[in-house]
Amino acid sequence: QVQVVESGGGLVQPGGSLRLSCAASGSLFRLNAMGWYRQVPGKQRELVATITIDGSTNYADSVKGRFTISRDNAKNTVYLQMNSLKPEDTAVYYCNADVRVVGALWDVEVWGQGTLVTVSA
Repeated sequence: QVQVVESGGGLVQPGGSLRLSCAASGSLFRLNAMGWYRQVPGKQRELVATITIDGSTNYADSVKGRFTISRDNAKNTVYLQMNSLKPEDTAVYYCNADVRVVGALWDVEVWGQGTLVTVSA
């Protein structure tokens, strides 16, 4: 009933920048916290950054000072600006949203399909 779709991944050279977007759509009553996670094959999915409905942010130590998460509540969209990218940032990046569906009594967690970010020369 609610979907989140990521976009903006791709190939970038070390030191470069990318901006990921994630838009939520569907029977959305309220969009709560949103976040970005990433996963490398053979490893667990890890938190990259989160942002609450009022704009409070949290970052993994590995991306602090390089990545910035933001959201546009009018567009139900969250962004991840990634600067000074490193090869170790290569991963599939997933969008996560905590949402209240129209007519529901509790919040649910929704995941996107992921977008691949490759940092390589």
